[in-house]
Amino acid sequence: MSDSTILSSADVSKLLQDPNGENRAAAAVKVAATFGNASLTAEERSLAESIFRHMLKDAEVRVRHALADSLKDNPEVPHDVAQSLAKDVDEVAMPFIETSIVLTDSDLIELVRTRGSSVQQAVAGRESVSEGLADALVESGDEIAVAKLVSNEGAVLKESTLDKVLDKYGDNELVNQPLAKRSELPIGVAERLVTLVSEQLRDHIMTHHEVSPGLASDLLLGSREKAIVSLAEGETRSTVEELVKQLHENGRLTPTLMLRALCLGDTTFFEVALAARVGIPVLNAYALVHDKGNLGLQRLFDAAKMPQQFFSMARAALDVADEMVLTGGDDRETFKQLMIERVLTSVEDSVDTENLDYLTGKLQKVEPSAASAP
Repeated sequence: MSDSTILSSADVSKLLQDPNGENRAAAAVKVAATFGNASLTAEERSLAESIFRHMLKDAEVRVRHALADSLKDNPEVPHDVAQSLAKDVDEVAMPFIETSIVLTDSDLIELVRTRGSSVQQAVAGRESVSEGLADALVESGDEIAVAKLVSNEGAVLKESTLDKVLDKYGDNELVNQPLAKRSELPIGVAERLVTLVSEQLRDHIMTHHEVSPGLASDLLLGSREKAIVSLAEGETRSTVEELVKQLHENGRLTPTLMLRALCLGDTTFFEVALAARVGIPVLNAYALVHDKGNLGLQRLFDAAKMPQQFFSMARAALDVADEMVLTGGDDRETFKQLMIERVLTSVEDSVDTENLDYLTGKLQKVEPSAASAP
């Protein structure tokens, strides 16, 4: 160490006697710097700790701030000194609370429960936040602190804590947007969240988080119907291709999702999805899907690694779609009802129970609307 950073009696004298706060702050920085020196003797370390405790009582905030800022990354700070710095005014406490690993969960939970939003935000933004600390933040923190917490990938958030977040702030965009963009969400939380967020965030949840096949299908069809209403045909296909690309890249382009979309009348999605899974142009997939025989579709099924048990259902759905394009009219709910009825009638003996239950449920939902149609 150079002479400029060695703890000396002159530094101590300046610290205790100098009336100039700027000089005392500079001395605080020097003393803190020496405390990181592994070669300090036990006597020097004890002297430095005594100086820290003296500085904690300094009337000038800038002196205490200089001390906190200089010690925030030092793991050897005495615990009582760390507690005092963390309980000081925000200007002093904030940098220390954000960084210091000397503070325990108990210390931090007490701060969260007794201090204001600024301190809560500082805790929420720490490099790591334990389950218990995260739970305390959700219980006591305001929306800004909770938004910072859920955006922190270093925070360990158990499902019960995330449920509390949704209970308190589920309809608050400041919170639900970063929550939806977390790298991982439990399926139950993701499914609750999709009912509360914007269309754009729903797409993000569907492509980046695990949701049940049924909910994924419902989200997909809702999104596609809006696109059909609001966009020109050429733009609609590009919108589908972008959604399929995201699903495929994130491992969400499942055969079940594709089949259910097809059975609810979305042949465009089915064609684009097959093309993505096989790695061929969409026009080639379209030609194979609409080949008059079964050969083209079977080749695509094999290349896309689609379950063979889905083949007859897909074939029936495609046949029905071709017929109903001319007869289904503009009533989307009637189209869905007729499609599902025909598919179920054609293949109910060869389709797994889960898909049958889903399609039957969808049929029950669209029947009242269809029955009331003129």
